Amino acid sequence: MNEVRALFERHGHIVQEIDGANDHGEDLHVTFVQDGERTADSVAVQVKGGTSTRTRRGHRVRVGDHGGNWRDGSLPVLCVVHDPERGGLFWANATRQLRRAEALRKTLKSVVVSRESVLDDETIETFVRSMRNSLVWERQGVGRWADMADVEFAPSDIVKPFENEYGEPMIFWQQRGVPFAVLLHHDLDWNPVRVHEKLLRFHPIPMIGSIILNSAEAHWLMGCFKSTEWWRLSVEQGGLA
Repeated sequence: MNEVRALFERHGHIVQEIDGANDHGEDLHVTFVQDGERTADSVAVQVKGGTSTRTRRGHRVRVGDHGGNWRDGSLPVLCVVHDPERGGLFWANATRQLRRAEALRKTLKSVVVSRESVLDDETIETFVRSMRNSLVWERQGVGRWADMADVEFAPSDIVKPFENEYGEPMIFWQQRGVPFAVLLHHDLDWNPVRVHEKLLRFHPIPMIGSIILNSAEAHWLMGCFKSTEWWRLSVEQGGLA
């Protein structure tokens, strides 16, 4: 934990150690700082030593009975492994992996920490930017669906959630300058599906491509397509508009 604390504090972030007598699967809380000002963005961190968690391709951190808290807690939970023999610190987003497993109707026993996911002085800026971006979407209520679909929304993306009368969510995702949108659908295990307005039809039954919809879902999708036509223009076209 000293290595993890030192890294974050060296870059100006705030680290709070959690009482070791209360093992709820979280060792540290990290609050990100920008330009000397504390932000609203925080994460929880579980820290592990490297030897006992090693695999050939990285490390695995056992979920144990922390799965529900790591998946559904108020803060995203990261697993950080300290393995100096392999180069130092490595990290994984436990919350994201658990949510993706839930989408696939699987039980995740271990969080996979890749040897490529290095956390050090060179990568921490990119790491913090990525985590803060995901926390923005989390506050907007769509971070869970990004995790379940294993995608990352950019700050410039248009993301429109919808919930039908049965409480089943869907996401319409439009990236700037991309000629198609992406549908994230609860019935498709959240696997991203490219969609075009021309694929949407209402008769004889509402569908987009081969995906069956109900009437409300189809009308919602039509509204999404119409309201984002300008964002599907290329950057050059958008600049001339």
